[in-house]
Amino acid sequence: MPAIDIARLKTQAAVLVEKFDQPAVFVTELHKILDLYADRTLRAGISAPASVLPAYRAPQAVLRQIEMELAPLASAFPEQAMALTDALWKSGYLETRLLAAILLGKIHPSTPQLTERVRNWVSRVRDKQLRSALLGSSLARLRRETPDRFIELIQGWFNPSTPKMWDNAIYALIPLLDDPSYDNLPPIYNILTPVIQNMPPALQNELAELLSALYRASPVETTYFLRQAVAGATSPQCPVILRRIAPSLPAPFQPVVLDIARQKTSR
Repeated sequence: MPAIDIARLKTQAAVLVEKFDQPAVFVTELHKILDLYADRTLRAGISAPASVLPAYRAPQAVLRQIEMELAPLASAFPEQAMALTDALWKSGYLETRLLAAILLGKIHPSTPQLTERVRNWVSRVRDKQLRSALLGSSLARLRRETPDRFIELIQGWFNPSTPKMWDNAIYALIPLLDDPSYDNLPPIYNILTPVIQNMPPALQNELAELLSALYRASPVETTYFLRQAVAGATSPQCPVILRRIAPSLPAPFQPVVLDIARQKTSR
């Protein structure tokens, strides 16, 4: 892997994005750039550690520079950007799919098929880094510019008929909860009440992360919400799961959660 010459990389990225409206050509040229910066300390054909996809293991600076060049075009020309994301995804490499996920987050959130694209891709992906990009970066503009529509999307993902989407819904929701500029928590508590009451035991780690994010956003409101939700739960697993996850929660929240579980059990 050659050392990165920033001036040269900027030129390469600028030339590459001239092919923005030619997806096949863009992907071909992108592979050439990634190959140039590839880390070849692993044998050819071996995927990057922790990835199930073939990967060049190029420095993050390479994708960041390309992302910077693409961002204004993706915002101005959503249809062409969507076509490019498809080509990048079909290319099948970790870097090309990461760029596709990042590019989705630069497109106007009202663009047709954008949220469907995220749902379809995240429901099939196995790579953790890519999944994180789809649930974080791909939904960035929707989450930031139209939070009400974002919450509607998450509510749909929490549909009882699609339990396999619940963990994705949780990890998509956490970035919104961690955004200090967002403070409209009641709609989130509303959609999470049945989720808390019927959380599958297999998702207890995800529940711990969700409750931790809610507590960081508002300790007082979250404590009240959890008490109300658990009081209305009919599943005997609810207090059991709360006791299991308590050690993973923020220290001040742990005794509160244990007390909520104890009260539910004693009724």
